[in-house]
Amino acid sequence: MRKHIMFASLFHVFRLLLAWLAVYLALVITLNETWLGRVDFDFGPLGPLLGFALCGWVLLEVFSHMRRVRLVTGHLDASTLSNRQRRQIEIPLEAGEAFDMIDAAIRELPGATVVDSARDSLQVRAKVARIDPYGKEASQLWGLEAFGNRRNQILATVTPNGDVAGSVTLICEPEAPAWTDWFLVDHGTNLENAEAVVRAIARRIAERRRAEANQVRESVTEKELTVARLNLLHAQVEPHFLYNTLASAQVLTRSDPARADAMLGNLIQYLRHSLPRTEDAPSTLGEELERARAYLDILAIRMGPRLALQVDVPDELRRLVFPPMMLQTLVENAIKHGLEPKPGGGTVWILARAVGGEHAQAVAVTVADDGRGFSSEGAGTGIGLRNVRERLRLAYGTGASFAIVANFPSGVAATITVPLALQGTGGRHAA
Repeated sequence: MRKHIMFASLFHVFRLLLAWLAVYLALVITLNETWLGRVDFDFGPLGPLLGFALCGWVLLEVFSHMRRVRLVTGHLDASTLSNRQRRQIEIPLEAGEAFDMIDAAIRELPGATVVDSARDSLQVRAKVARIDPYGKEASQLWGLEAFGNRRNQILATVTPNGDVAGSVTLICEPEAPAWTDWFLVDHGTNLENAEAVVRAIARRIAERRRAEANQVRESVTEKELTVARLNLLHAQVEPHFLYNTLASAQVLTRSDPARADAMLGNLIQYLRHSLPRTEDAPSTLGEELERARAYLDILAIRMGPRLALQVDVPDELRRLVFPPMMLQTLVENAIKHGLEPKPGGGTVWILARAVGGEHAQAVAVTVADDGRGFSSEGAGTGIGLRNVRERLRLAYGTGASFAIVANFPSGVAATITVPLALQGTGGRHAA
């Protein structure tokens, strides 16, 4: 490895020495054959001194260039010593995003003065002022200010690699023809530009990956918070009549054991459908209907003929996914705020229908009553209905709706509309 580095360094030195010596000899021969050959002039020791001075200047420039390249990269080889740098960068983004990233990285280079980018052709061309690493004083000392003011240039071309990646070819070189590399060095400035662009791309990709990871973590956290809020809202609409039902059953065991047994059976049926569910086991409209009927059967024992029930839910809709406890909330509201305050009681209707005709995409479930309606005597706190709206928003976003209107000739009709999906389809719309 050391031999390879030494060979590359020596070759670089001798190449520039030979190039300048060839120019010097050609100049001396030309002058001698033309102008100096016609006059009585003798170079004497001046010729060799000029040659040694030229060699000394070239060696100083070359060793300065090699030293700076070694400081920048930590090693020397033919690639790092070259004035012209080429990089192939694979960016794991589609070509348009890769172009935006390389364009921004080039524009932010120190000394970038002219940047011409063409997004359609996925090319970026730029002129970058060559910053003298040793300052203007050093350039003036050696008579190099003309060389120090030259510019570098950059060409970046993005090649699409499918829909998920872009390959960038980056070329950093002096703003001069290639033959000048035999005589001049850039003191590693193009190497610095190439490495700076590569670092900028790596940093931007890392930032993007961190942002994506943070977004995933935030999504997971938001999902956990959503589930927690759903559970809290679910807990707020859990059956509030449990103790009253048990107390009523206790009284009936003394006066009417058969009715007490029926009430406890309905309570067991109700509680069985009220057990907590996991996300992988959503409720169905049929299960929610059984829970509501068990609840109403319990109340029918307590209210007697003051409560009537009519259900119109087609069998083909009972397998549809339906959020738990929402139908129950609407039924409880109809009883507590509609029928119980009404002296003569009334009827509760539970209706379901597909929405959208032949290509239905949603199911609408309505709970209606002919009770007190929106009168002040029958109004409640509204917590249950607010919970219904909030749970629908958390579970479906804008894909579900809730509406409550006055029923005719009296009472209230509340309707929940949710996307139509069969249990076991993973939430996909049913055909």
